[in-house]
Amino acid sequence: MASLQELRGSIASVQATRKITSAMKMVAAAKLRRAQEQAEAARPYAQRMERMLASLGASVEGSPGAPALIAGTGSDQTHLIVVATADRGLCGGFNGNIVRRARLLAQQLTSEGKTVKLLTVGRKGRDQMRREFGESIVHHVDGLGRRFLSFEEADGVADVLRTMFADGEFDVCTLIYAQFKSAIANVVTAQQLIPAEAP
Repeated sequence: MASLQELRGSIASVQATRKITSAMKMVAAAKLRRAQEQAEAARPYAQRMERMLASLGASVEGSPGAPALIAGTGSDQTHLIVVATADRGLCGGFNGNIVRRARLLAQQLTSEGKTVKLLTVGRKGRDQMRREFGESIVHHVDGLGRRFLSFEEADGVADVLRTMFADGEFDVCTLIYAQFKSAIANVVTAQQLIPAEAP
């Protein structure tokens, strides 16, 4: 039977663990609150940008001399799918849902005889897509937004896309990501970036 001293030691250990867990919970809550505030602040900008791109796509459709990034190449043979996931796991179905949507799109396009290329953002997306579409991954980026995603990091990914498009590596580009709704809900979204999709 455990002595009184051993029991006191066990109780003290449990209390210390409880304090550490409580502190970790407070830190996680603060990080979540900060991330939510940033996502909410960016939402109006993103919605307005989406409407503006759709309007541009509609206005240049069929226009000669329209910028290629907006009007596209006129072909839809080669598709680039940008799969945006996290670098780490333990976030429920966040990564799995994005990868599932990307796989479905890639399989659909392949069955239609289209060429599919992948650009993965985030280690989890790359690791999961590599199993079935490893030869299709043409570029990978990870380590973005360790604290928060900066403009420079996003612009680096955009530069890769612009260079690939200018080199004729793809005709259509689709971004698959999780659109933030709340702390417990997000919607997996597939948004065509190039050519700009008319509403």
